[in-house]
Amino acid sequence: MIRFSRLPVVVAAVALVAAACGSGNPTAAPSVAGPTLAAHTPAASMAAESMAAESMAAESMAPQSAAPSIVATVPDDQLTVPGHLAVCSDMPYPPQEFFDENGNAVGSDLDIARGIGARLGLAVQVNNTVFDTIIAAMQGGKCDIIVSAQNITSDRIKQVDMIPFFQAGQSFVVSKGNPAGITTQDDLCGKAIGVETGTTEDQYLNGTADYKGQGLNQACTKAGNSAIAVTEFAHDNDALLALQTGKVEAYFTDSPVAGYYTVQNPDKFELSGLELGVALEGISVPNDDAHADLRNGVQNALVAMINDGSYLAILTTYGDQAGAVTADVAGNMNQLQPASPAP
Repeated sequence: MIRFSRLPVVVAAVALVAAACGSGNPTAAPSVAGPTLAAHTPAASMAAESMAAESMAAESMAPQSAAPSIVATVPDDQLTVPGHLAVCSDMPYPPQEFFDENGNAVGSDLDIARGIGARLGLAVQVNNTVFDTIIAAMQGGKCDIIVSAQNITSDRIKQVDMIPFFQAGQSFVVSKGNPAGITTQDDLCGKAIGVETGTTEDQYLNGTADYKGQGLNQACTKAGNSAIAVTEFAHDNDALLALQTGKVEAYFTDSPVAGYYTVQNPDKFELSGLELGVALEGISVPNDDAHADLRNGVQNALVAMINDGSYLAILTTYGDQAGAVTADVAGNMNQLQPASPAP
């Protein structure tokens, strides 16, 4: 099981922000103080992968010593905008995708997306998109691919193809001192838990999708305990804000994100100690024949990044290296994870 509780402090200064579906411009979050990070800056990144310099907000690129080689080409009729790789991503979700203090979209997911674009000879445009409708947004032509910490599930691969590119566990963030006393799965029963709508965590709590009948809530009631009070939010950082303001007793999210917030705000938050099973995350691409070159090109570009070391360098920059996958995993599309991760 992957542990991210000691996530290194390795990326740029960032303000926590939320944006509405379809918006490319961040708006300030109500009251959660932005964590301060160091070492990764848009200027340093752009010097590395200039192929993706044309995007929504002078976006940064992953550091590399030389421009990468083109590994595949994608016909213009398979792209939303010719010459561009449009990427849907739900922000903020640090350290994988978030806005820096200047409003630039940064994060390990987005630098990987830019590396893929560079190897396809395409400029990358990032479109901030609400997670619960992100697949529909891609299918509706808002973007070409999704890179947004999506776990690979049977429900999702009925709609899209998913290329494995990362793996992460699921963790609970609690207030400093863990006043709710959440250390085991049974401790969740009767508690108010905040979660982003449409995520695997949301499905796991409620026992829906791949977790139908096997959710955490069902486990509580079958044991004769009170049900979990699941509180859903359109944006992940709204669930964190609800924890800070006392509206929920824990916030359920992917382990890299949980580790990020606890490391950056040690006076406010901590990990509960309860982490649930690791799952693969995938890059979503269209699954129809009309987009075969796009799908294969993205997969080939990702495998090339893994093989040349730039993929691991990006993850290490953001402290995500424990979630790295191998080229063999990335080359095996639509890998399903267990329907009910063990605690």
